[in-house]
Amino acid sequence: MPETPSALPPALPKSFFLNPDLHDYILNHGGGPDEVQRALIAATQALGPVARMQIAPEQGVFMEWLARVMGARQAIEVGTFTGYSALCLARGLGPRGRLLCLDVNEAWTRIARTHWRQAGLADRITLRLGPAAATLATLPQGPRFDLGFIDADKENGRLYYEEVLTRLRPGGVLILDNVLWGGKVVEPHQHPGDTSLQAICALNDVVAADARVEPAFLPLGDGLLLLRKR
Repeated sequence: MPETPSALPPALPKSFFLNPDLHDYILNHGGGPDEVQRALIAATQALGPVARMQIAPEQGVFMEWLARVMGARQAIEVGTFTGYSALCLARGLGPRGRLLCLDVNEAWTRIARTHWRQAGLADRITLRLGPAAATLATLPQGPRFDLGFIDADKENGRLYYEEVLTRLRPGGVLILDNVLWGGKVVEPHQHPGDTSLQAICALNDVVAADARVEPAFLPLGDGLLLLRKR
């Protein structure tokens, strides 16, 4: 009998406002992970606590859906980890689509490559290893991407935001991840030592006042901020 999304390895929902039963219900009724995605989740969970960096399965469903609805063909991802978000984006881009992934960790992205191949998506994804700031600086100036996703170190979030936004076409969409940071964004003063939190709050404020984009805040996963470039 085929496995179902409820057969996922046990884990707390990344959406901190969901209980496990409601999370399971969402996955079972909203296009939950397939066999390759479940295998990737299991491989990532085997890494230990760092597995929390993987996006939520329901977030992956949304990102694939968004790429497909947009008709996006060229996308960029800053921060790939073990490749779940890239797998979802590449599927949404379709056979003619191309996704550029930037990451620094060879071991984690080796897991990604394995599962991209299993999903039949390796030909749609280009992975460039190295500091993302340096890689972004080498990319041609001017709009070339339809869709962008930033899920990397938060301290450099403002830099990644500017570099990707300038290369996004008008009408393109940029997604920022972890913009709720477990709900701590409403009380950053209580966590002065959390540099990632302080950087997230600062970038959220910048984006809210940025006339170049139209923002939409989604309570999905650990919070997504969708930005349509004017």
